[in-house]
Amino acid sequence: MFKRPATLPSPEQALPGRPTPIAATERHYVSGRPLAGPWPDGVRTAVFALGCFWGAERRFWETSGVYSTAVGYSGGFTPNPTYQEVCTGKTGHAEVVLVAYDPAQVSYEGLLRVFWEEHDPTQGMRQGNDHGTQYRSAIYVADDAQRRIAEASRAAYQQRLTAAGYGPITTEIREVDPSTTPENYHQEYLAKNPGGYCGVGGTGVACPVGLGVSVGDESGAPIKFV
Repeated sequence: MFKRPATLPSPEQALPGRPTPIAATERHYVSGRPLAGPWPDGVRTAVFALGCFWGAERRFWETSGVYSTAVGYSGGFTPNPTYQEVCTGKTGHAEVVLVAYDPAQVSYEGLLRVFWEEHDPTQGMRQGNDHGTQYRSAIYVADDAQRRIAEASRAAYQQRLTAAGYGPITTEIREVDPSTTPENYHQEYLAKNPGGYCGVGGTGVACPVGLGVSVGDESGAPIKFV
Protein backbone atom coordinates (compact mmCIF):
# COMPACT_ATOMS: atom_id res chain seq x y z
CA MET A 1 0.00 0.00 0.00
CA PHE A 2 3.04 2.28 0.29
CA LYS A 3 5.76 3.06 -2.22
CA ARG A 4 8.82 0.84 -1.97
CA PRO A 5 12.10 0.55 -3.92
CA ALA A 6 11.53 -0.51 -7.52
CA THR A 7 14.90 -2.19 -8.06
CA LEU A 8 16.35 -5.29 -6.47
CA PRO A 9 19.39 -4.95 -4.21
CA SER A 10 22.61 -6.77 -4.97
CA PRO A 11 23.73 -9.49 -2.55
CA GLU A 12 26.24 -7.01 -1.14
CA GLN A 13 23.53 -4.37 -0.57
CA ALA A 14 21.07 -6.75 1.10
CA LEU A 15 20.35 -6.62 4.80
CA PRO A 16 22.36 -9.12 6.88
CA GLY A 17 19.39 -10.97 8.40
CA ARG A 18 19.98 -13.64 11.02
CA PRO A 19 21.00 -17.30 11.22
CA THR A 20 17.96 -18.43 13.19
CA PRO A 21 14.66 -19.02 11.34
CA ILE A 22 11.51 -17.40 12.65
CA ALA A 23 9.52 -19.91 14.68
CA ALA A 24 6.80 -21.37 12.47
CA THR A 25 3.39 -22.82 13.18
CA GLU A 26 2.90 -26.37 11.94
CA ARG A 27 -0.78 -26.50 10.93
CA HIS A 28 -2.97 -24.70 8.44
CA TYR A 29 -5.46 -22.47 10.23
CA VAL A 30 -8.31 -23.45 7.87
CA SER A 31 -7.72 -27.12 7.10
CA GLY A 32 -5.55 -28.25 10.00
CA ARG A 33 -3.15 -29.89 7.55
CA PRO A 34 0.64 -29.46 7.66
CA LEU A 35 2.08 -26.21 6.35
CA ALA A 36 5.44 -27.63 5.37
CA GLY A 37 4.96 -31.40 5.00
CA PRO A 38 5.48 -34.21 5.16
CA TRP A 39 2.95 -34.56 2.34
CA PRO A 40 0.82 -37.60 1.48
CA ASP A 41 2.03 -39.79 -1.37
CA GLY A 42 1.48 -38.13 -4.73
CA VAL A 43 1.10 -34.57 -3.42
CA ARG A 44 3.35 -32.10 -5.23
CA THR A 45 4.28 -28.49 -4.59
CA ALA A 46 4.39 -25.24 -6.56
CA VAL A 47 5.49 -21.73 -5.57
CA PHE A 48 3.96 -18.51 -6.91
CA ALA A 49 4.36 -14.78 -6.28
CA LEU A 50 1.46 -12.56 -7.35
CA GLY A 51 1.46 -9.58 -5.04
CA CYS A 52 0.45 -9.42 -1.38
CA PHE A 53 0.50 -13.00 -0.12
CA TRP A 54 -2.55 -12.60 2.11
CA GLY A 55 -5.08 -12.59 -0.71
CA ALA A 56 -2.99 -14.80 -2.96
CA GLU A 57 -2.89 -17.59 -0.39
CA ARG A 58 -6.66 -17.50 0.11
CA ARG A 59 -7.26 -17.85 -3.62
CA PHE A 60 -5.15 -21.01 -3.71
CA TRP A 61 -6.53 -22.65 -0.54
CA GLU A 62 -10.00 -22.17 -2.04
CA THR A 63 -8.95 -24.01 -5.22
CA SER A 64 -10.26 -27.57 -5.48
CA GLY A 65 -7.46 -30.13 -5.34
CA VAL A 66 -5.13 -27.99 -3.23
CA TYR A 67 -4.06 -29.93 -0.14
CA SER A 68 -2.41 -27.11 1.81
CA THR A 69 -0.90 -23.65 1.43
CA ALA A 70 1.63 -21.51 3.26
CA VAL A 71 3.07 -18.05 2.73
CA GLY A 72 6.74 -17.19 2.75
CA TYR A 73 9.52 -15.26 1.03
CA SER A 74 11.62 -16.44 -1.94
CA GLY A 75 14.06 -15.05 -4.47
CA GLY A 76 16.07 -12.89 -2.07
CA PHE A 77 19.41 -12.70 -0.32
CA THR A 78 18.78 -11.89 3.35
CA PRO A 79 18.65 -15.01 5.55
CA ASN A 80 15.51 -15.33 7.68
CA PRO A 81 14.20 -11.78 7.18
CA THR A 82 11.39 -10.23 9.17
CA TYR A 83 8.33 -8.82 7.43
CA GLN A 84 9.52 -5.31 8.24
CA GLU A 85 12.87 -6.04 6.58
CA VAL A 86 11.23 -7.45 3.45
CA CYS A 87 9.06 -4.33 3.24
CA THR A 88 12.16 -2.13 2.98
CA GLY A 89 12.99 -3.71 -0.39
CA LYS A 90 16.51 -4.41 0.87
CA THR A 91 16.26 -8.21 1.15
CA GLY A 92 15.43 -9.04 -2.48
CA HIS A 93 12.55 -11.34 -1.56
CA ALA A 94 9.12 -11.68 -3.14
CA GLU A 95 6.05 -12.57 -1.12
CA VAL A 96 5.14 -16.11 -2.20
CA VAL A 97 2.60 -18.86 -1.68
CA LEU A 98 3.65 -22.48 -1.39
CA VAL A 99 0.88 -24.64 -2.84
CA ALA A 100 0.76 -28.36 -2.03
CA TYR A 101 -1.64 -30.01 -4.47
CA ASP A 102 -2.95 -33.37 -5.61
CA PRO A 103 -2.31 -33.63 -9.37
CA ALA A 104 -5.11 -36.22 -9.62
CA GLN A 105 -7.52 -33.40 -8.70
CA VAL A 106 -5.87 -30.26 -10.06
CA SER A 107 -3.03 -30.05 -12.56
CA TYR A 108 -0.07 -27.70 -12.48
CA GLU A 109 -1.68 -26.03 -15.50
CA GLY A 110 -4.81 -25.50 -13.40
CA LEU A 111 -2.76 -23.75 -10.73
CA LEU A 112 -1.13 -21.60 -13.41
CA ARG A 113 -4.58 -20.57 -14.60
CA VAL A 114 -5.34 -19.32 -11.07
CA PHE A 115 -1.97 -17.57 -10.96
CA TRP A 116 -2.40 -15.71 -14.26
CA GLU A 117 -6.04 -14.75 -13.76
CA GLU A 118 -5.74 -13.48 -10.18
CA HIS A 119 -3.20 -10.68 -10.79
CA ASP A 120 -1.83 -8.36 -13.45
CA PRO A 121 1.53 -9.84 -14.51
CA THR A 122 2.53 -6.77 -16.56
CA GLN A 123 3.15 -4.35 -13.68
CA GLY A 124 6.80 -4.99 -12.83
CA MET A 125 7.70 -4.23 -9.23
CA ARG A 126 4.16 -3.61 -8.05
CA GLN A 127 0.69 -5.04 -7.91
CA GLY A 128 -2.14 -2.56 -7.92
CA ASN A 129 -1.61 -0.09 -5.08
CA ASP A 130 1.17 -2.21 -3.60
CA HIS A 131 4.55 -0.89 -4.79
CA GLY A 132 7.91 -2.56 -4.28
CA THR A 133 10.05 -5.52 -5.21
CA GLN A 134 8.30 -7.85 -2.77
CA TYR A 135 5.12 -7.59 -4.90
CA ARG A 136 6.68 -8.67 -8.19
CA SER A 137 5.17 -11.47 -10.24
CA ALA A 138 7.15 -14.74 -10.24
CA ILE A 139 6.88 -18.48 -10.75
CA TYR A 140 9.47 -20.47 -8.83
CA VAL A 141 9.82 -23.85 -10.52
CA ALA A 142 10.93 -27.12 -8.95
CA ASP A 143 12.22 -28.80 -12.11
CA ASP A 144 12.51 -28.59 -15.90
CA ALA A 145 9.00 -29.96 -16.40
CA GLN A 146 7.45 -27.16 -14.37
CA ARG A 147 9.64 -24.63 -16.20
CA ARG A 148 8.46 -25.82 -19.63
CA ILE A 149 4.82 -25.67 -18.62
CA ALA A 150 5.21 -22.26 -16.96
CA GLU A 151 7.03 -20.77 -19.95
CA ALA A 152 4.46 -22.14 -22.39
CA SER A 153 1.62 -20.72 -20.32
CA ARG A 154 3.35 -17.33 -20.16
CA ALA A 155 3.72 -17.21 -23.94
CA ALA A 156 0.09 -18.21 -24.46
CA TYR A 157 -1.23 -15.73 -21.91
CA GLN A 158 0.87 -12.95 -23.43
CA GLN A 159 -1.07 -13.36 -26.66
CA ARG A 160 -4.35 -12.87 -24.82
CA LEU A 161 -3.05 -9.88 -22.86
CA THR A 162 -1.62 -8.23 -25.97
CA ALA A 163 -4.97 -8.63 -27.74
CA ALA A 164 -6.62 -6.95 -24.75
CA GLY A 165 -4.24 -3.98 -24.87
CA TYR A 166 -1.84 -4.92 -22.09
CA GLY A 167 1.94 -4.66 -22.29
CA PRO A 168 4.65 -7.31 -21.87
CA ILE A 169 4.47 -9.81 -19.03
CA THR A 170 7.15 -9.10 -16.42
CA THR A 171 6.78 -12.40 -14.54
CA GLU A 172 10.11 -14.01 -13.73
CA ILE A 173 10.42 -17.78 -13.98
CA ARG A 174 13.34 -19.25 -12.07
CA GLU A 175 14.35 -22.14 -9.86
CA VAL A 176 12.81 -22.18 -6.42
CA ASP A 177 15.04 -21.53 -3.46
CA PRO A 178 14.27 -22.54 0.12
CA SER A 179 11.46 -20.24 1.20
CA THR A 180 11.87 -18.41 4.46
CA THR A 181 8.97 -18.29 6.87
CA PRO A 182 7.28 -15.05 7.93
CA GLU A 183 5.81 -14.33 11.32
CA ASN A 184 2.94 -16.72 12.09
CA TYR A 185 0.20 -14.09 11.88
CA HIS A 186 0.72 -13.93 8.11
CA GLN A 187 -0.26 -17.58 7.60
CA GLU A 188 -3.90 -17.79 6.42
CA TYR A 189 -4.19 -14.13 7.36
CA LEU A 190 -7.57 -13.52 5.72
CA ALA A 191 -9.12 -16.50 7.48
CA LYS A 192 -8.04 -15.03 10.81
CA ASN A 193 -8.96 -11.50 9.71
CA PRO A 194 -11.91 -11.79 7.28
CA GLY A 195 -12.08 -8.02 6.79
CA GLY A 196 -8.35 -7.66 6.23
CA TYR A 197 -6.66 -6.03 3.26
CA CYS A 198 -6.55 -8.03 0.02
CA GLY A 199 -4.60 -6.56 -2.88
CA VAL A 200 -5.15 -9.42 -5.32
CA GLY A 201 -6.96 -8.48 -8.50
CA GLY A 202 -6.75 -9.76 -12.05
CA THR A 203 -6.97 -8.15 -15.46
CA GLY A 204 -10.24 -9.82 -16.43
CA VAL A 205 -8.42 -11.57 -19.29
CA ALA A 206 -9.08 -15.32 -19.25
CA CYS A 207 -6.16 -17.72 -19.22
CA PRO A 208 -5.84 -19.44 -22.64
CA VAL A 209 -8.16 -22.36 -23.24
CA GLY A 210 -7.94 -24.55 -26.33
CA LEU A 211 -4.93 -22.81 -27.87
CA GLY A 212 -3.12 -26.07 -28.59
CA VAL A 213 0.00 -25.18 -26.59
CA SER A 214 1.96 -28.43 -26.34
CA VAL A 215 4.65 -29.00 -23.73
CA GLY A 216 5.75 -31.85 -21.51
CA ASP A 217 3.84 -32.33 -18.28
CA GLU A 218 5.46 -33.12 -14.94
CA SER A 219 5.92 -36.75 -15.96
CA GLY A 220 7.37 -35.80 -19.37
CA ALA A 221 4.24 -36.77 -21.35
CA PRO A 222 2.98 -34.30 -23.97
CA ILE A 223 0.06 -32.12 -22.89
CA LYS A 224 -2.07 -29.32 -24.30
CA PHE A 225 -3.87 -26.47 -22.64
CA VAL A 226 -7.53 -27.40 -23.02
